[in-house]
Parts: sequence; structure tokens; C-alpha cells
Amino acid sequence: MSVIRRPGVLGQTTQRRLVGATSALSAAAIEALTVGTWFALVAVESRTIFTALAGLGVLLFGSLLRTGVLGSVTTDPYHRSQPMRFVAAIVLAASWLVWLLTAEWIGGLEGIAVAGAVLAVGLSIQFTLERRTYYRYRTDRLSQTVVSTIVPSVLVALGATVLLIATWLVDWSIVFALFPIGETTLTLEVGSIAAGFAGYGVFLFLAQQRRFHQLLTP
Repeated sequence: MSVIRRPGVLGQTTQRRLVGATSALSAAAIEALTVGTWFALVAVESRTIFTALAGLGVLLFGSLLRTGVLGSVTTDPYHRSQPMRFVAAIVLAASWLVWLLTAEWIGGLEGIAVAGAVLAVGLSIQFTLERRTYYRYRTDRLSQTVVSTIVPSVLVALGATVLLIATWLVDWSIVFALFPIGETTLTLEVGSIAAGFAGYGVFLFLAQQRRFHQLLTP
């Protein structure tokens, strides 16, 4: 009844949810494209000095864009810290680099699992830096901190683990017959790598959605 008496409350809640979902989708799309391009350059294809440098540039640029999405929804523009934004972007890029190097160094399922744990820790630090960059004067309870940092970092790490397993350890494909064109049948082939990227994207969106929902909730 209180919501009916105060229709503005419902409008504000709907607006926060819409902004949170849109921002989460934007952040997830940027990071998925960034990490996907970097991963394709340095992990899927043959790695060279050129692809390594190009992948690093893509990763750093995308990380800077992704950290900026959080700043676009901050409530107070005077609380933004540009130096810390660059630091947060560097930590984000470094987290992905260490993740891949750890998985390659140890190898196998054990390496993938350890790399996922390392990525979760690195992303927890990076998410905390982002919060301090744009919401430095906000004080949250422990449960709020867990929801906005630890849970999202674990979700992203799970998505990255799915991506590595699908790329390194699984080799399958499903062919869908769409429709015939003369004597030729148009088909669509979905392989394990594509499924891994799709799974990673789902986990990534869920992680960003939890972050933005928590930060936009007063």
C-alpha cells in the first residue's frame, strides 16, 4: 500500500533497475569483446610477439573502457579519481594475464582450477579499487561488500574456467541443418569454443548485474 500511495518510489526503483541492467549489459559486452579478442589472439591462435603485444593493447584499452562504465552511473562526479581509474584498469588487465599464465604453467584441470582461484582474487581486488574510485565515501556492510565484490569475482572466474575447459579439454561440435538451397543445405556448426564463450558471457553478465544492482541500491 505504501508503494501505491507513493508512486514515485516505484518509478525510482524501476529506473534504478533499468539503469543497472543496461550498465551491466554494457560492461559485460565490453569485457566479453575485450577478453574474447585477447584470448583469441594469445590462446587460440599461434602466439607471436605481434599477437602478444596486440592482445595486451586490446586488453588494456578494453579494461579502461569497462572501468569507465561504472563511473558513468556514479552519483557524485566529484568523487571520481582518474589516477585510480587507470590503476583499476591495469589491475584488471593484469588479472587476466596472470590467469592465463597460471593455467599454462601448471597445465591440465589442476592448472585451470588454480588459475580460476587466482583470477577470483585479482578481480576482487580490482572490483574493490573501482568502488573506491567512484564511491570512495560510501560505507557498506560486510554482506553488501560480499555481494558487490566477492560474488561477482567468483562468477567471472567460473565463466573463465568454462572458457578454458571448452577451449583446451573439450572437442565437439553440433551441426544444425537449417534449410536447403537447391542441392546445397545451409548448416550451422556450433563448436565447444563457441559454447565456452557463450557460457563465459552468461557468467559475466550475472556478475556485472549483481555489482550494479548493489551499487545503485541506496
